[in-house]
Amino acid sequence: MTTPDSPIGPGLGEGLPGGPGRRPSGTRGNPYQLTEETPVYVISVAAELSGLHPQTLRQYDRLGLVCPDRTAGRGRRYSARDIQQLREVQRLSQDEGINLAGIKRIIELENQVTALQSRIAELADALDGAAAALQQREAAVHASYRRDLVPYQQVQQSSALVVWRPKR
Repeated sequence: MTTPDSPIGPGLGEGLPGGPGRRPSGTRGNPYQLTEETPVYVISVAAELSGLHPQTLRQYDRLGLVCPDRTAGRGRRYSARDIQQLREVQRLSQDEGINLAGIKRIIELENQVTALQSRIAELADALDGAAAALQQREAAVHASYRRDLVPYQQVQQSSALVVWRPKR
């Protein structure tokens, strides 16, 4: 795995919650700005950068391990994150001896963990917002108390008997 400062990007499980190769929809910004998500590499360049054969990249795409973006003509375009994922798939396969089905399951689980961590962060933010709103409402209730009322002081009890007779 690489560090976030790596020129290729973060490791395999640090991708987006939709799965490998998925891009966030509706992202805005400068269309000419290159990020690690920008699909720029054709399959031959991606194969060279990852140290794999282009047929291996096609096979990984068919299996859903690394899914690059497509051009209008259906050509594959790989991003820096895709290249990093290709390297990680190769490492897991060669160094760790994990088969491709196992690697796919690892990727799915890592993406699920990422999605759940994102959801936890959303829920924590919502909880913090609800707690702040509750404190504001509580403060508003305390501020609405009437300050012109005099506190009640209990009168000492006496042993006198008072008889009450209703009018007839």
